[in-house]
Amino acid sequence: MPRIILASKSPRRKELLELLKLPFEIIVSDIDETIDYTNDLVKEIEKLSFRKADAVYQTNRDALIIGSDTIVKIDNKALGKPSSIEEAKEMLRELSDRTHEVVTGVTIINEGKAETFSSVSKVSFYPLTEKEIEDYVMSNEPMDKAGSYAIQGDGAKFIRCIEGDYYTIVGLPIGELYQRLKKYL
Repeated sequence: MPRIILASKSPRRKELLELLKLPFEIIVSDIDETIDYTNDLVKEIEKLSFRKADAVYQTNRDALIIGSDTIVKIDNKALGKPSSIEEAKEMLRELSDRTHEVVTGVTIINEGKAETFSSVSKVSFYPLTEKEIEDYVMSNEPMDKAGSYAIQGDGAKFIRCIEGDYYTIVGLPIGELYQRLKKYL
């Protein structure tokens, strides 16, 4: 079995990859994570997952590298991680009583060959009151999450329904990743 490296600093991705019961290590890629919001957002998040994986692969060519990133999109507009409390509130107002998409791009690099894919899930929110938004933002949970919420945390109480892979929303489509990894193990 190849040495496996997760090219991510996300504690959520680490927890999800642990579900596969495979030994792995973490090496964080130190790359510019800027994406071009004028391009197709699915392609951009796939490119970012590749850049993360490739940066780690360059110094770990003997390993299988997994790179990943997640984006929230609504009205073909990306909602990244909020840069302020006010921005987090604005994002939550925009998601309130609406459906949006969460896209996670994943790249596997092994022996110089890269395989990139993405998984898309739809998330519908209940209507949120200003007090709910205020209280949630003050909990600090939204501040390092794309779209300003954590479906696996207190943000779960705002979710009406999801369509697609729950784990894509958390940050790593673990079932599809496992199916793709089987050929390397």
